Amino acid sequence: MKDLISKADVLLEALPYLQRFRRKTFVVKYGGSFMDSPDPAVRNGVARDIVFLEAAGINPVVVHGGGKAITRAMEASGLKANFIQGQRVTDEATVKVVDQVLSREINPEVVATINSLGGPAKGFSGTEIFTCRKLWLTGPAGEQIDIGYVGEVISVNTAPLIECIEKGITPVISPTARGEDGKIYNCNADVAAAQAAIALKAIRLVFMSDVPGLMRNPKDESTLIPHLRIDEVPGLKQAGIVDKGMIPKVDSAVAAIKSGVQKVSFIDGRVPHSALLEIFTDAGVGTEVVL
Repeated sequence: MKDLISKADVLLEALPYLQRFRRKTFVVKYGGSFMDSPDPAVRNGVARDIVFLEAAGINPVVVHGGGKAITRAMEASGLKANFIQGQRVTDEATVKVVDQVLSREINPEVVATINSLGGPAKGFSGTEIFTCRKLWLTGPAGEQIDIGYVGEVISVNTAPLIECIEKGITPVISPTARGEDGKIYNCNADVAAAQAAIALKAIRLVFMSDVPGLMRNPKDESTLIPHLRIDEVPGLKQAGIVDKGMIPKVDSAVAAIKSGVQKVSFIDGRVPHSALLEIFTDAGVGTEVVL
């Protein structure tokens, strides 16, 4: 009986959040090594949470990653992965692999998993949704560095996404984009997810990866920062706490908050039901970024 009562308590704790978030749009960036886990429970766990959100009357929109799968496919094709400032150098041969892996392998797999759990989903290649400009990096002497077909998302075609949302279908989008030159570009999935959240006027943006959140010491989980205001970010960058791959993620979170997204969360996709714990409980998990 105590177990049953505790379950009822959990449902009651979730009630005000269910009431507040009904018919609201949430963007979930789905990435990290948990996507490659040999354990189906881990791989399916996030998809099950997405289905729950949809069943609860929330409108989830998914943007997925796939960096490790791209690297494996490149190696199988005899291509060497090369990164500059955390960005994958993407020549013509590499962008073909990127497009194949993200839009034609991972995307249908995520869609099929959500569908198999009873949640209608529809896949979109990022080239159908995102337009980008070519991304140039800045070297130590201020010089521009060309890293090939890597883009920065500048606009979002929301019409097909809104059509899905109105029909109760979860859009699942790969992080590629069509450049101003009409060519396919590889894009940072965190930036793409943030731009989607801004364009769709989402109230929440959730970044799922394989780390517990933003930590003052990346090797010590006890240094997790549970609550972060955007005005604290410059100091964390200066201290080196936010660096390398965390910079585009945190910058995207700040841009989303400034554009009206109420809260951005960094959570660990390996933790069972981490998305639901973050959204529907008072304590939450991971790091929340707010104004």
